[in-house]
Amino acid sequence: MQKIEQAIAKAEQGEVEEALNILRQYQPGASDEEKFTIARLYQQWGLAEDALPLLEELHAYYPDEEEVTLILAEVYTDLEQDGRALELLNQFQEESEGYIPSLIQAADLYQSQGLYEVAENKLLQAKRLAPDEPIIDFALGELAFHTGEYKKCIPYYEKALKKDWSFGEVDIRLRLAEAYAASGEIENALNFYKDVESESPDVLFRHGFTAFQGGRSDIAINVWNILLDNDPYYHSVYPLLAEAYDEEGMVEEAYHTAETGLKYDEYNKQLFLLTGKLALKLNKKEEAIKYAEQALTIDPGYKEAVMFLIEHYKQQEQHKFIKEMLEDVIKMGEDDPVYYWELARANYELEAYEHALNNYREAYNSLTSDADFLKEYGYFLVEEGRMEEAKRVLTEYLNMEPQDRMVEEFISRMET
Repeated sequence: MQKIEQAIAKAEQGEVEEALNILRQYQPGASDEEKFTIARLYQQWGLAEDALPLLEELHAYYPDEEEVTLILAEVYTDLEQDGRALELLNQFQEESEGYIPSLIQAADLYQSQGLYEVAENKLLQAKRLAPDEPIIDFALGELAFHTGEYKKCIPYYEKALKKDWSFGEVDIRLRLAEAYAASGEIENALNFYKDVESESPDVLFRHGFTAFQGGRSDIAINVWNILLDNDPYYHSVYPLLAEAYDEEGMVEEAYHTAETGLKYDEYNKQLFLLTGKLALKLNKKEEAIKYAEQALTIDPGYKEAVMFLIEHYKQQEQHKFIKEMLEDVIKMGEDDPVYYWELARANYELEAYEHALNNYREAYNSLTSDADFLKEYGYFLVEEGRMEEAKRVLTEYLNMEPQDRMVEEFISRMET
């Protein structure tokens, strides 16, 4: 075994090729026990094709050696030879020691094929034989978790957790945190996230997001700042962290966070607009317009940015800017009826009544079910002296809002 130990030491030092050379040179003269160890090392290092001939040879010599059979089935599965794997696993009898491991392994294989009910039946069969075996509870939890049955997986995970907090590379506390979060039980989820204490950016992101969803912006801020300290290029956290600061009334911090995020994610239109909104809260009007316009540069069809700019220009009574912007947006092919409505309003304020009429008519084609639009359009037509058209439009409005007595009386006066 000295050569094998030498190879393992080389692999641990990162000299994998050298380790493999040692094993391959030693392999022909190795004992059967050593060949099994070498095969296991190949499998662990992701070299299933190298492990296969050794295991097939050993299985031929020792067909009743259950450990060899189980590992060979694993290697067949790794090589996507599912039929051969199942053929071996189905050979185990209930009285054999390898029967329960074979059921668990078969369940894992069926799960990978999407045969979830068959997989669950295998695991439940194993659980009847070994009700207190934690690996079975873990496997049942994993199956339910990966099929989106989060409430179902929780009791299995909690039972497995009584024995150990991890199975393989899976941290059960993290699974429980995610399962509770997906089930809407935020406090339980946060308790498990707190226990995990992971530095993984993805785990920290989900931890913060769960806290944010549960109204615990304070926790989200703390966790997401740790994330950004570890990985400032984690783009998706910046807008959420900015919103969390904003919810806590920390607008300056929110604005700074959003601005910092733009350095790492310079084509994020939502983040540009968010930065603009935060700038406006701080009365930084020029910056607000600059960031919103940048969002539109990235996506001329970004309606939320268009409406933000419209509202800002209205407050400043800059109707000319609204007109110019909307005309440019419409020329780019963004044919939204709300844009024609707002363009009509802008032209009305600029006393360009004929243009306003054309805009209202264009919007009317799509907004016949919008009561507010019909009322406004109807009164505009009255101002323009188009009484018959106004009466028709206001009647359409009244059919939608029959309780509006003022409009009803107005129409009655028009008829007298």
